[in-house]
Amino acid sequence: MEHASAAATTDARGIVTGWSDGARRLTGYPAEEIVGRAARELLAEDPPDRAVAALTGTVVLRHRDGSPVPLHLTAHPVLGGDGTANGYVITAAPPGETTLAGQAFQQASVSMSVFDTRQHYLRLNDTACRVMGVPEEVLLGRPFPETVEDAEHSRGFHSNLRQVAETGRPVHYESFTGAPALNREHAWSIEMWPVRDASGEVTRVALAALDSSDQYWARQRLALLNEASAAIGTTLDVVRTAEELVELLVPRYADFASVDLLEWVLGAEEPPTLLTGDLVLRRIAHGSATEGTPEAAVRLGGADVYPAYSPPARALRQGRAVLSQAGEPDFMRWVAERNARAPAGRPHRRGVHSVIAVPLRARGTTLGVAVGVRIANVDDYGDDDAVLAEELASRAAVCIDNARRFARERTTALALQHSLLPRGLPGQAAVEVAHRYLPSGSLAGLGGDWFDVIPLSGSRVALVVGDVVGHGIPSSATMGRLCTAVRTLADVDLPPDELLTHLDDLVTHLASDDTDEEAAELGATCLYAVYDPVSRRLTMAAAGHPPPALVLPDGTTQLIPVAAGPPLGVGGLPFEASEVELPEGSVVALYTDGLIEDRDRDIDHAIDELCRALTARTETLDALCDTVLKAVLPEEPGDDVALLLARTRALGADQVATWDVTPDPAHVAATRQAATEQLTEWGLDDAAFVTELVVSELVTNAIRYGEPPIQLRLIRDRTLICEVSDASSTSPHLRRAHAFDEGGRGLLLVAQLTQRWGSRQTGSGKTIWAEQTLTPD
Repeated sequence: MEHASAAATTDARGIVTGWSDGARRLTGYPAEEIVGRAARELLAEDPPDRAVAALTGTVVLRHRDGSPVPLHLTAHPVLGGDGTANGYVITAAPPGETTLAGQAFQQASVSMSVFDTRQHYLRLNDTACRVMGVPEEVLLGRPFPETVEDAEHSRGFHSNLRQVAETGRPVHYESFTGAPALNREHAWSIEMWPVRDASGEVTRVALAALDSSDQYWARQRLALLNEASAAIGTTLDVVRTAEELVELLVPRYADFASVDLLEWVLGAEEPPTLLTGDLVLRRIAHGSATEGTPEAAVRLGGADVYPAYSPPARALRQGRAVLSQAGEPDFMRWVAERNARAPAGRPHRRGVHSVIAVPLRARGTTLGVAVGVRIANVDDYGDDDAVLAEELASRAAVCIDNARRFARERTTALALQHSLLPRGLPGQAAVEVAHRYLPSGSLAGLGGDWFDVIPLSGSRVALVVGDVVGHGIPSSATMGRLCTAVRTLADVDLPPDELLTHLDDLVTHLASDDTDEEAAELGATCLYAVYDPVSRRLTMAAAGHPPPALVLPDGTTQLIPVAAGPPLGVGGLPFEASEVELPEGSVVALYTDGLIEDRDRDIDHAIDELCRALTARTETLDALCDTVLKAVLPEEPGDDVALLLARTRALGADQVATWDVTPDPAHVAATRQAATEQLTEWGLDDAAFVTELVVSELVTNAIRYGEPPIQLRLIRDRTLICEVSDASSTSPHLRRAHAFDEGGRGLLLVAQLTQRWGSRQTGSGKTIWAEQTLTPD
């Protein structure tokens, strides 16, 4: 048979990974029959110690037809980073020819060169010349640094050549550099080893360079995917997520990249059922590594129409990556159309030679398209790039869809919260109020904080703040239930501790009605306070809520001591009311824990900051709210914040008149006369007739059905309030009297003549009250 030189490569186990054409001619085996098999299978004799590393010298191979083929083999190890061999380059030539001088060296598919110890070229094989792009005679005798333009590559190469020449030890390393004749950047696995003379002195350095570009780019793609898992989706923001995808792609994967979304993704509409014809997309993010790329054609946030033949539109319709290269009719047509719309002097696609468009699909829904453009990168996008792009787009699309869903749910939760919170606080004389509600920036922190100001009988007012455990829409819904329940219980005029007891029962019942949730998951904290402007007393009870802060008129601040009750929903433990008398003009601050609590803050320090901020001199209570939030609130609060400030007022002696009533029906007329005289003194003669009837009925009922002591009190506020108190805890009930009944019409008459009426329990009995609207002067 015809003898020919050959070269092959194996891995560390001796499995053939490369097979030259010369090897095919030499053995008769084509590459597809040999690659993947053990190299020792080709030996005519297979002694146990004949490992790949020992294949140096004359051996006999077995031809495909069974005939023996004697050859001189040399195995050059390819070392890994740890110095161990991870493969071998095997060259073969007929006996009598040396490996470096023979045809095996010249025709090897691996780039091979020989240098003297001063790094001058002594020999190059055909593959090395083809990579360098020049014939061998141009390079012979020249020092290596003169033949390489890449300075970094030259320094590394020079250093390793010198190391081999000086130490006599082989070196393996990887390099990434351009190849002039191949017109692209390549990755190389480079092996250098010493060549010694008969005395053992290193006289030359041999080099083998394997083009490992495919493996390199495969590793780069894998690294890009790994980086994408950490770099994309760091926030639940649609725009930021799109920007993270662009930042990942440019410049490693694309010279320009953009993300365009369908209009419905950024709104509340449902996705379209079909994507046909020209498509309208909105530019969310783009980035470029070169000048003259498409940023100028479509501004961020702007809408753009993509023709049906364009790569983005085709990708959206087909549901897969679309590659488009220069020279294709649709590509050139699209470029011309974009250039026509670009600003003067700035062509839209200057130098663009390859485009990839990949749809952004998540959970079966198409959200938009990502586009990559190559300009300076000379390689066109290929099938491997399409697989990578689809994987990246899939990950990014899930993150964008998560952000879209988050935005929609947060908007819904906010709308629900705002619909349940008081829009305008009712007018009353007891306190001047200001409030702030700040929702958390994340859905995870968007909870069920609420506040309320509820007018009560006797010119009193209830101040409420609460915080529902949990976050999101369920928390907001629970907050709505509790807010409504508090208003209902407040309308019954329950004392703070009793009100929280009833509220605790409600939360426990709500939890027991839902078998999927524990009571603690429907729990809440609440602070309920009642201020009486007549007595200037503030009565409070807390259910696991922070105590209110107090600023006295002299500027001193403190936390008001409140008995710490359990959070709502725990059940089984009592609530205790606390009472404090306040000077007129005191400021009471009620707040939720989001104002002072944070994982990185000391709560005592935050409370001190709150107390200091409350002493700031401001023109209005509204301005004080802003000052407090600015001074105390963390830069990025992780929870909702509700703040309610109330400056107390007092009703003076000239606005309140009180009489002790003798429990004798004969004294009703005298009591009625005293009330009429007081109205005259107040200039309220117009209200005298109705007031006489109300006083007469309420006092008479107290004498007949109540227990002494009995007291009448008139309060002149924004309304005229008539109150009759007695020691009995039995409350009257409104009923309809029959035609021939002698009694039973009194309370009905009171209800008809007054704006509203009611009763409330007190520590010593009860109080029946009625309010009349005063005619403005």
